[in-house]
Amino acid sequence: MIIMGIDPGTAATGFGLIRVSGNSVSWVDFGVIVTDTSEPLCRRLLLIYDGLCRKIDEHSPDRVAVEEAFYGKNVHTTLVLGHARGVAMLAAAQRGCGVFEYSPREIKKAVTGNGNAEKEQVKYMMKRLLALPDDKTRQDAYDALAVAMCDFYNMGRAALIST
Repeated sequence: MIIMGIDPGTAATGFGLIRVSGNSVSWVDFGVIVTDTSEPLCRRLLLIYDGLCRKIDEHSPDRVAVEEAFYGKNVHTTLVLGHARGVAMLAAAQRGCGVFEYSPREIKKAVTGNGNAEKEQVKYMMKRLLALPDDKTRQDAYDALAVAMCDFYNMGRAALIST
């Protein structure tokens, strides 16, 4: 089974794909779709959509997990982030993937044990859990892998609850 995690953003959208085989997890692909912030929002959303569609077509994930919007003090930022989330969910749904959503707190708790973990802690845990190469990948990619790992952990918990 392949799970894709998405950390949506209009300037940078992180994606991460993991392969699950029993209780074993390995990374498949991860990266960031970067847009030009001087471009109109509609062009940036199209770039994000096209990039995610290419990755979904390339890897055929069974599930796609998307980080929920963080509701901060800036309403405009939250609203714009909602557009990126919508594009990500649309790309996955159009291709028949199951779509699941997790809050930033749930994701951090799943991968670090602390719902208030810093981004560096998330990056550290993703590198350790998935034996990722040391490179200059942007934080958004590690966050996306964490979203995928959170979905993996929640799948296991859901299976235990249903038995």
